[in-house]
Amino acid sequence: MYQIFVNQKPIVLTTKVEREDGFKNYLLETANIGKIIKDMNTDAVQEVRLIGSNENKLIKQFLKLLPNVEAGGGKVYNDKGEVLFIYRNNKWDLPKGRIDGDETFEEGAMREVEEETGVSGLKITKQLSTTYHIFKRNGKHKIKITYWFEMKTSYKGTLVPEVKEGITKVDWLNASEINKALENSYANIRLLVK
Repeated sequence: MYQIFVNQKPIVLTTKVEREDGFKNYLLETANIGKIIKDMNTDAVQEVRLIGSNENKLIKQFLKLLPNVEAGGGKVYNDKGEVLFIYRNNKWDLPKGRIDGDETFEEGAMREVEEETGVSGLKITKQLSTTYHIFKRNGKHKIKITYWFEMKTSYKGTLVPEVKEGITKVDWLNASEINKALENSYANIRLLVK
């Protein structure tokens, strides 16, 4: 099962057909993604389920519906076990950004973390889940695919928010601070951090 978020509401890709109860079903093969996005921007629809026939092809089929933007990001731990968060667009988030040209996802993720936060000495410890969300830029909808990596660092220097990217704050958060921050974060980030 995959979840693609539209304004914090999930589009669930599945092969199971269930009676509609608080969500709407559509067939993936014939889905009108423009209509689905429009419906999801109303209060009436809280979730959409796109039904496909082959579990292994669900995400591949879905990604053909809109242009894709690939990004990399990091869930970064310091020596105290705190996690690096950024504050952008009045929400707590993890550092991430678009993959450049011939970069690998790992290289792009580490570069973006460093650019957005000033943190260096990053080491990837494992790959995390990939997240998906639909956004609108220049009047066109796109799917952002973010490849996430768990990272560690012993960096003790100054945290520097990348202001030109709209980041106003960078902070190391402990477990209780993370729980509070997640109350004002994105659905994808809540899934990734919990």
